[in-house]
Amino acid sequence: MIKIRVEDALIRHLAELLEETGLTEIELGSGRDRIRVVRGAMLGDTNAALAPAAVSRGVVDPVATGSQQASLNVDHPGAVVSPMVGTVYLAPEPGAKPFVSVGDEIHAGDTMFIIEAMKTMNPVEAPKDGRVEEVLVGNGSPVEYGEVLALLE
Repeated sequence: MIKIRVEDALIRHLAELLEETGLTEIELGSGRDRIRVVRGAMLGDTNAALAPAAVSRGVVDPVATGSQQASLNVDHPGAVVSPMVGTVYLAPEPGAKPFVSVGDEIHAGDTMFIIEAMKTMNPVEAPKDGRVEEVLVGNGSPVEYGEVLALLE
């Protein structure tokens, strides 16, 4: 296994760039060497992300992972949360009618959103029957794991 020497100052600088720009991820590379810094909730052990040509670090920042409104609604009994980090889409394709709108009656299992993660489209289904009270995300916006996407009544 090849070890890459990574300066802490470089990681700190990249993390500051993430914060300043509002990005959730940044990658820098030269030849076969790459460093990737990700801001947001990680789904696994962040220390296990070391690989011969990659270094990954995660920082959980609840204020930076979504709107304050969305984080306040996480305990709402009708909260529909993102199962992953990615880009949320409200319709099946550009220009199409959204899957759901405020006031729509939906049933458990109905597709509410699509989240693109690593070039894969993943449907987000309604967890229960209800009426859409509020949609908290915009089309094409980045979302974090656990971020509230919508509220059901």
